[in-house]
Amino acid sequence: MSSKSLHVLHGDKPPFNPSLWKNLIVTRGLLYHYYFSPQTSSGKPTLIFLHGFPNSSYDWRHQVSFFQKHGYGLIVPDMLGYGGTEKPVDPKMYASSLVCRDVVDILDKEKVEKGVLIGHDWGSKTVSRLINYYPERFTGFAFLGLGYIPPEAFVLPYTERNTLSKSVLGYENYGYWEFFSSDGADQSIMDNLDSLFDILYAKETVSAIKDFAPLGALEGFIKNGRRTTTAAYVKPEERAIQMDTLRRGGMTGPLNWYKIVTSTSIERDDDQVSPLSSFICRRQLTNFVSCIGIPKEMASVLQYSESDVTVREYNASHWVMMEARDEVNRDLLEWIEGLEDQV
Repeated sequence: MSSKSLHVLHGDKPPFNPSLWKNLIVTRGLLYHYYFSPQTSSGKPTLIFLHGFPNSSYDWRHQVSFFQKHGYGLIVPDMLGYGGTEKPVDPKMYASSLVCRDVVDILDKEKVEKGVLIGHDWGSKTVSRLINYYPERFTGFAFLGLGYIPPEAFVLPYTERNTLSKSVLGYENYGYWEFFSSDGADQSIMDNLDSLFDILYAKETVSAIKDFAPLGALEGFIKNGRRTTTAAYVKPEERAIQMDTLRRGGMTGPLNWYKIVTSTSIERDDDQVSPLSSFICRRQLTNFVSCIGIPKEMASVLQYSESDVTVREYNASHWVMMEARDEVNRDLLEWIEGLEDQV
């Protein structure tokens, strides 16, 4: 795949500068496509933004625009399975230990010795493992939409997590994982891509609970081609870019992020994180910010840090970096400047 064909996904759309996109074959032989904007102000750190399901680096468009203007270095990859990055069909290729090494390969290529990590959704899972495996490479960690995910988080099988969440919440909070992990889900979604987009960005949050999370709900919504009104914070032209990226890339790669956690592979992979390295990580954390776009229970991530923690809550959906972009950017900037003062 040529560099030009990769860029057409969204690389020529503001605020991305087409000339700043790069491709790298990482250590394990996979191609990564990423945006690298060098710092323009002396002393500014490089920020690494890691997106989640089901989009691409375009999720960070509002942060790219903001932090470029403030002179920060930026590394914004299309994560494995998304956008212009390679899309292995084997879920085992999406193991966190392997993806973390990929991210560090990119940092090494750009000669970034230390950076600041910001993750959203499954990107927060990768940030969590980067903390465990490579704490010396980062000065701060930010989580949006999900908090720090400890290695032991997936000891309880997702089926039992559903049973537990139903007893507490009244519905299976992880019910959609079963559909996402099932054979043929990728094609069902591609056949009704508008339905997936609608429910992911639904204007009414009650729709997300009723039609997304419970067992069988999302599968029925998708396969029946149902539609719902979407939130105004995603403009029609932005939706078109996201939909085009998904149509070109397909859903096999994105769904593999779920298949790896609903299999036994995730438990074996996270077993590599020893209690000692997890403890060291907690002691070495200088700061991290948890920008919560979901219920307050996620603030339990505080127990995993023995250092200062900054928590900000927003009256926003899961897509906090889009819906509350100005507030998130302001708070992230203040937090990052605090990190700079400690160097």
